Amino acid sequence: MNPGYPPSARLLDLDAVQAFVLIADLSSFTRAAEVQNTTQSAISLKIKRLEERLGRRLLERTPRHIQLLPEGVAFLSAARELLSAHDRAVAVDVREQRSLRLGVIDHTATDELIPLLARVSSYDPTLRVEVRIGASSEMLAAYDAGELDAAFARRDPTRRDAERLFVEQCGWFAAPQWTHHSNEPLRIASLSAPCGLRANALKALDEAGIQWTEVFVGGGIGTVGAAVMAGLAVAPMTRRGCPPRAIDVGSRFGLPPLAPIEIAVYTRVRDASMKEAIRIFGASLRSAGATP
Repeated sequence: MNPGYPPSARLLDLDAVQAFVLIADLSSFTRAAEVQNTTQSAISLKIKRLEERLGRRLLERTPRHIQLLPEGVAFLSAARELLSAHDRAVAVDVREQRSLRLGVIDHTATDELIPLLARVSSYDPTLRVEVRIGASSEMLAAYDAGELDAAFARRDPTRRDAERLFVEQCGWFAAPQWTHHSNEPLRIASLSAPCGLRANALKALDEAGIQWTEVFVGGGIGTVGAAVMAGLAVAPMTRRGCPPRAIDVGSRFGLPPLAPIEIAVYTRVRDASMKEAIRIFGASLRSAGATP
């Protein structure tokens, strides 16, 4: 412990320390409360007691923003080390490594996926995380077949094992320099079938009487994004899944609006630590796509 801290700081509440690290990672008291399966007020009380124990404020909270104070930045690395040391101390046998198998829908599995998985691993270094990416129907089929412990996919309101997480907004995305001539069929880039967003987008074009031609079909959201930024076509994509410099050109070219996608987590996991890892990943996923 830093010798600059008062003597009362020698014994810290690990739940409070973890709450602080979660808030720092997720930039949200709400997401931290979800991971710890508690309330925002309980999280606030933990942080207040932690700050009192340390004798200094760690973060600044406003209705729309959370910022670590310099003392909080300095304490964060020590807090991570403390939690990691605790995990190593309570691990019965690190050789008995457990695996957490996750399935993630294409349109949600962006470049942010790796740092999100890193957050899961940081809370349980003994957990081996396996990830499968694909169409929502494929992820649910794998989950139902017992090949996945949790699936992050389209919400099916008829299923009782679906917990709604967030809504993905969809649009028609293209490179800033992309143009479309009204006398020509709309050039489309999309994910290969089965893709619910692709099917809905093409149906919407047909219903609007807009002629289209599919000029590029990608096996992953990254390849579709590359085709978009190369100026090959316009693509139906989620705001999270589109390339950083792509723009929504739907209103400019009179394209039909696309319905949003509700994302849910499906899981029957009972193990407490694995359930927490799934909550951390879900909360991280939601925070990563939140509009500032």
